Amino acid sequence: MYLSYEPNNKTRYYRIIMKKYLLLFVLLMLVTSIRAVVSTSRNVNVNQLCVILKNGTVYYYNTSDIEKVNFNDDNSQVELVVKNSDGTTETETLQNVARVRGLKKMDSSEGSGTYVNASGKVEIIDARGWRESAYITWKPFDGATSYRVQVKGENITAYTTIDQQLVRNYGTYGRADVVGLKAGTYSLRVIPVKDGAEVTDAANEATSLTVKAYPRQDFAHFKWANGVGAYNNDGTLKTGARVLYVTKDNAKTVTCDVVQDKKGKKQTFTGIQAILNAYQKGVDTTALAVRFIGTIPKDSLDATLSNEGLQIKGKSGYNTLNITLEGIGDDATAWGFGFLVRNASSVEFRNFAIMLHPDDCISLDTKNSHVWVHHMDFFYGNAGSDKDQAKGDGTVDLKGNSQYITTSYCRFWDSGKSSLCGMKSETGPNWIDYDHNWFDHSDSRHPRVRTMSVHVWNNYYDGVAKYGVGVTTGGNAFVDRNYYRDTKYPMMISQQGTDAKGDGTFSGETGGMIKSYGNVFAERSSKFSYITQSESATSFDAYEASKADELVPDTYKAKVGGTNYSNFDTDSSLMYSYDADDPLTLPALITGFYGAGRINHGDLKYSILGDADAAVDTKLKATLQNYKSTLVGFFE
Repeated sequence: MYLSYEPNNKTRYYRIIMKKYLLLFVLLMLVTSIRAVVSTSRNVNVNQLCVILKNGTVYYYNTSDIEKVNFNDDNSQVELVVKNSDGTTETETLQNVARVRGLKKMDSSEGSGTYVNASGKVEIIDARGWRESAYITWKPFDGATSYRVQVKGENITAYTTIDQQLVRNYGTYGRADVVGLKAGTYSLRVIPVKDGAEVTDAANEATSLTVKAYPRQDFAHFKWANGVGAYNNDGTLKTGARVLYVTKDNAKTVTCDVVQDKKGKKQTFTGIQAILNAYQKGVDTTALAVRFIGTIPKDSLDATLSNEGLQIKGKSGYNTLNITLEGIGDDATAWGFGFLVRNASSVEFRNFAIMLHPDDCISLDTKNSHVWVHHMDFFYGNAGSDKDQAKGDGTVDLKGNSQYITTSYCRFWDSGKSSLCGMKSETGPNWIDYDHNWFDHSDSRHPRVRTMSVHVWNNYYDGVAKYGVGVTTGGNAFVDRNYYRDTKYPMMISQQGTDAKGDGTFSGETGGMIKSYGNVFAERSSKFSYITQSESATSFDAYEASKADELVPDTYKAKVGGTNYSNFDTDSSLMYSYDADDPLTLPALITGFYGAGRINHGDLKYSILGDADAAVDTKLKATLQNYKSTLVGFFE
């Protein structure tokens, strides 16, 4: 008698299953590795083919690597033959395809003019048209002590000399920026000056400069026909507008005459804050364009009247001021201070940076309307005392019944809290929109909405660490054709959907409602969460609409608080007309020449890394602390 062991049938079965799973695992790893080689990430510098599946998954392929594309009869299946990096090819078949689109690479020559550099002439480095402005740069001309710069085009029929404060010396080059231009085609001419005399034989010109209009399809311009700030809607200065050029050297001494009584008597005010204060009387509504040149540090100001820095304040709620604060060129910077706006209508901020501010970059605090914040660069503020203020407090905050406000084409550089939109004291829905902003690795509040009705459209969420749009306290948001790249929680309603998972990223307040349409969710991380009404009719992140003008039924409401969606976006008496861009084009459009932030994306060139990382970028912080413009001064 002897003992022997034979595996029973169950043991054999498990061995077979284990072998099959092992084989399947190997195959999956192989497929995954192939996909990692074949498909790629969004790259705006090359032509690409984009394939979106019905479940929202996005794949990109460099068109230079594609050898063949085949579609089935109903275009729901795409077969691609793609070259790998080692020269071999792979055939990849994608099922349940919703959409396929080709994407052109970014045009690095946008806005460029035509010029010829000949011996004995001023040598032009670059010349481009931008948004209602144009610029030209040139190498120093031998013996020249100054330069005259002239412009013509559209309604400027003959060459006209621009203000000398727009002609600046940067040591190794000269630069002139012309602002207040209508959309169209322009020419710029640079004439060297020696010993006070123009050397016209040495002049050089750049022609065919394409100037585009600033987009004005937004709430700031809705029901406001006369132009927000100091400019008309065609881009030109309003009749009789005052223009102030402000530098670090004259911020305390710049002067302006402002009417102070109903008889028209003017009084001279000295210092930029004193001049802004003079408008608080509410008597003088003459348009005022404050043009910042170079770096303006806080200690160069004549006064600061709040923790933010400079204050713009009307006499009472919604007082028309017609003030524009704008930067000239790519290096205008408010360093160490921000801006507080109260009781003001028709105020504009454009084309400058704000760094290391004490509180918010821009605080729209009380009873403001028709305020337009656009083409701005928002950097870190000084660290606050709370644990969530390591990057500063707020960036652009709207509260106190501020209404008809637009934040557009701004770049939020790793902001901790991008935009608070509403407190608890608002009495109406107000009307706010955010469009074409570049949320560049910022963390949260894009925006955070209480009470208000907000249109969030065509923004680029680029590596957002915490959440995109958050709605509480009866607020309504239409989240419309945005591009989310590696954004963990694109949309949240307090105490339901993703927020009900309870990781502490958002709010314990009552809920609001979000309508979502046409958004793209690319490069999703393992923590990505987006819950629609089709997954849960009572605990969703957003009502996903099938078309832009779809009405959200009253049966869908906030789980906590019971708020319904008001459908404000479908009511032409409440909503402006607009043409939304295809969200797939937004990474190239918003990071392109005519995109978000200052002209040329500003003089501070820095790439933020670390997707979904809420920590302070210490290298960026040090760069801001040591930042200085290379501006030398004006050419006399």
